Amino acid sequence: METAGDDDRSVTRKKAKGTTGIAVSHSDSNINSFVTNLLNSFNLLEVDPFRQSDSDKELVDRVIMVYNLLWRKLTQIDETKLALPGTKKRPDLGAGAICMNKGVRANTKKRFESVPGVDIGDIFFFRFELCLVGLHFPSIAGIDFMGVPSSEYEEPVAVSIVSTGGYEDDGDDGEVLIYSGEGGAQRKDKPQTDQQLTRGNLALEKSLHRGDKVRVIRGIKDCQYTTGKVYLYDGLYTIHESWIEKGKSDCDVFKYKLFRVPGQPEAFTLWKSIQQWKKSRGPITRVGVNVILPDLSSHAETLPVSLVNDVDDDKGPASFTYTRTLKNKNPFPLTKSSSTCTCTDGCQPGSNCPCLQKNGGYMPYTPLGVLLTHNTVIHECGNSCRCPNTCRNRISQMGLKIRLEVFKTKDRGWGLRSWDPIRSGGFICEYAGVVIEGRKGIDPDDDYVFDATRVFEPVESVTSDEHPKFPFPLVISAKKEGNVGRFMNHSCSPNVYWQPVVCEYQHDAYFHVGFYAIKHIPPMQELTYSYGKGRVDKGGPRRKKCLCGSPRCKGSFY
Repeated sequence: METAGDDDRSVTRKKAKGTTGIAVSHSDSNINSFVTNLLNSFNLLEVDPFRQSDSDKELVDRVIMVYNLLWRKLTQIDETKLALPGTKKRPDLGAGAICMNKGVRANTKKRFESVPGVDIGDIFFFRFELCLVGLHFPSIAGIDFMGVPSSEYEEPVAVSIVSTGGYEDDGDDGEVLIYSGEGGAQRKDKPQTDQQLTRGNLALEKSLHRGDKVRVIRGIKDCQYTTGKVYLYDGLYTIHESWIEKGKSDCDVFKYKLFRVPGQPEAFTLWKSIQQWKKSRGPITRVGVNVILPDLSSHAETLPVSLVNDVDDDKGPASFTYTRTLKNKNPFPLTKSSSTCTCTDGCQPGSNCPCLQKNGGYMPYTPLGVLLTHNTVIHECGNSCRCPNTCRNRISQMGLKIRLEVFKTKDRGWGLRSWDPIRSGGFICEYAGVVIEGRKGIDPDDDYVFDATRVFEPVESVTSDEHPKFPFPLVISAKKEGNVGRFMNHSCSPNVYWQPVVCEYQHDAYFHVGFYAIKHIPPMQELTYSYGKGRVDKGGPRRKKCLCGSPRCKGSFY
């Protein structure tokens, strides 16, 4: 049964009033300086109280980015330490505690209906994120409410609910939600009791009679992390009726029937549609969409890459040969022979593995492929290493882990998007193609060039442990040979960034370009990165009109 706002993980914490009472368990000497530098780089050391109370998209995004960068750093540190018997490390709570103690929050004023800077369809991977942006304040409870003055006294009124499917919720078609109330000792160590018309349950009842709109956040199973959830903001709902029925334990359970307010962008219904597409064993049928190819890669990838068009009659991009990885006949020479690992069971955090030492002594990825570090170059295990192909330090070599789709945009040719939610820092794909010898070999009519010698503005969400050493001597053409990376369009406000990845073999270094998510990316949102600024010289790239549509659009790109 659903525990209101349950996080599917046991939590042990001390109760404290206010934001300053949360204890931070991480005592690493580098954390304090890391936090200070992080907040300074995001201009979050001193935030205007009025802006923090009523925030905007920029502040909301920065808060979530800082939280996730903290989570990644604490995860990396925790993995090198042994957990005490009977304890479970929770870097998500540690990152949340730091944010609360430092005042890294948005929309601190509790409110009804929409929350500034949070869009319908936005996704979150931790309950603490909902709290930090003001979407749902309780970190555990599933019903959030606030007091509203009435004729005689202040009465509780619901503002948001988190539906995680742990209670006996049913009858959900994407537009209607049957939500179970809270309470009744939904724990294994206590007997089941009747739910009471108090607190959150009473607040929902009051909202029913007042006709208030309530924010609904859906907790959906994470397809990549079996015990985790993705929290999807599904918009506003109204409560139409309530009743009491006997639950599985023969105790009273409050039930509430909510209808989604019409006219809102689709969110959970799109999610349900994608799940149906995945389950389809035959040709996928999508209303109003021409599925040109079920798998553009022709089984070259571990997961199919669909090619679709719902804009015009174009039957697909110009012909090219699909290849999974970069072809480089002339690798970069090393001054000395590369040391390789002998981790036959895979590289492990906290070990003396030479490959990890090249990454500062830390594992650069989580098991799910989330990048934990932002060095100038990510060192992955190479062909001489004895670790298996499934080693965590070979993430970019494993192929696709998410379902990608090439689609026709309205005004920018073909683009790339994902069926799956992508976590901030998550690996997406590499840029495959053929290495060009120097910039002079670039065809001015080649629209599928990745040029690392261009000037790139620093990605705001990437706090590098070292300063990037640009320009980076790598130019790739994917015009004749390439992968899905060739379809990623430019944006002045990208949601993807690129990172150099190197695999060493004896005296040679083979460089690759990996794409990673700047922030959480919901399903079916276009994936974009900055193409950088070309050098102004004869025969250099031509300036093109930018149609990214971003509020920060510079009007042109190269």
